[in-house]
Amino acid sequence: MGKVIAVCTSPARGTQKQNIHEARFVEDFGIEGDAHAGKWHRQVSLLSYEKIEAFKARGAQVEDGAFGENLVVSGFDFRTLPVGTRLSCGDVLLEITQIGKECHKGCVIYQQMGDCIMPREGVFARVIKGGTIREGMEMSICA
Repeated sequence: MGKVIAVCTSPARGTQKQNIHEARFVEDFGIEGDAHAGKWHRQVSLLSYEKIEAFKARGAQVEDGAFGENLVVSGFDFRTLPVGTRLSCGDVLLEITQIGKECHKGCVIYQQMGDCIMPREGVFARVIKGGTIREGMEMSICA
């Protein structure tokens, strides 16, 4: 069982996201108002709260959404979940479609730290069933 710590969006690609605390997830589209929404396999990005905290312990000064993640969730090591894993949060059903991504190495975090965790720790999902996700909600892996 996991817990949603932050819900983040951005109006433009290539920018850090801001925590908006809750958002509407649209089936086969993504998060309403987020630049990465659309009919593709990377509609929603997820990152483990614990991985962010470990990165902060190395001296990184990052806020929720700094890695471009939509959902910060405590209680999961997302990179250990295989593609196809389904996650349930309230009415929302997500399906993991990609683990990690290539880093363009030009991001602010990489320039400051010489490293970025999103390429190896972040996962991407598509929205199977829509609804609202807000901070504090529980997330579970579907059996």
